[in-house]
Amino acid sequence: MSLTQIPDTAQRNEAEECDKADPFVHLRRRFDLPGGLIYLDGNSLGALPRGVAVRMGEVIRHEWGDRLIDGWWNGWLDLPHQTGARIAPLIGAPQNSVLAADSTSINLFKLAASALSARPDRHVILSEVGNFPTDMYIMEGLTKLTGRDISVREVAPGAILDALDDTVALLTLSHIDYRTARMWDMAAINAACHATGALCLWDLSHSAGAVLVDLTATNADMAVGCGYKFLNGGPGAPAFLYVRPDLQDSLDSPLQGWMGHQDPFAFSGTYKPKSGIGRFACGTPPILGLSALNEALKVFDDIDLPALFAKGQDLCDRFIETVVGTDGLTILSPRDRAVRGSHVAVAHQNAEAIMKRLSSQGVIGDFRPPDIMRFGFSPLYCRHVDAHDAAILLRDAVMESEASLQD
Repeated sequence: MSLTQIPDTAQRNEAEECDKADPFVHLRRRFDLPGGLIYLDGNSLGALPRGVAVRMGEVIRHEWGDRLIDGWWNGWLDLPHQTGARIAPLIGAPQNSVLAADSTSINLFKLAASALSARPDRHVILSEVGNFPTDMYIMEGLTKLTGRDISVREVAPGAILDALDDTVALLTLSHIDYRTARMWDMAAINAACHATGALCLWDLSHSAGAVLVDLTATNADMAVGCGYKFLNGGPGAPAFLYVRPDLQDSLDSPLQGWMGHQDPFAFSGTYKPKSGIGRFACGTPPILGLSALNEALKVFDDIDLPALFAKGQDLCDRFIETVVGTDGLTILSPRDRAVRGSHVAVAHQNAEAIMKRLSSQGVIGDFRPPDIMRFGFSPLYCRHVDAHDAAILLRDAVMESEASLQD
């Protein structure tokens, strides 16, 4: 079976009707999506917003080509803050609390090191077993540089609250598990951290632009996230970081670059950090990448975010309901949408081969060893028929795989 052979059933007709009634259907036209594909990998790399190519041409031809170095005095220097201000509403952050800069890994390092310095009498970085590997690589590397006896402790997710004690300086977690899409109760975790005096650092890479996040209401301390997944900023897009406003001036970035200096063009021999979120800037901002991300974020302007993210959960529900009960297929993601991100993970012993088959049929998801298939549903451009058709093709591929295993 291929995309053109999906049977015309009552379920598919119902999906088509949902798309006709979708208040966000017009947003799909703002993306440059190849024909003949169902793209369900926005959780790894978001699709290209049409306005980005035009904007990049303007930046390259006019701002760089015509203005040359004067571009720095005509908006470039403020671009990390402007882009952060666009991200802020997507994560429930107040203005002047988000900075678009560097990579997720570098931002993790900066904020984790700041947290350790702010808790000099504590020696544990706490996280869950199975957190995103890069996050843990950064934490392990950091322990070698502090000059203190810092250890990283990883415990089962269900043991996190019991593991919080007066030895923990920092708890770092991915808000949404990159494999299963399980989502933490951010408010409860933040409250538990504060009750024991620990700081909490969230990785929002699979959350920002996909689910409702409210850093203010949940009293979050710090957060980071990437710009290239659900924010659609392009491959290698700049990341972002958040620090709660009342904490900003009490934390010191370990990377004291000139853009974090209170007067970078004074070329002073003494480092004096800026006040506010700007102190977490470091090197010269990457203007091309920031320009692409800033333009991409415009697609979220003036949108009912709760309704948009509810659509993403509707898509996940439709996909799960279509494949549930397929012999040999295990659904890893929560069925409860209140604790699920905007991707669905399933497992099968022939997952890699099945994903290759789906790709050849025009369904783009991704494979994570040893047996996980992930399907990301960006509510900006994914449709109900996409969720239905991809699920039908997955179910068909799994059934054929199971039949071959019986032979």
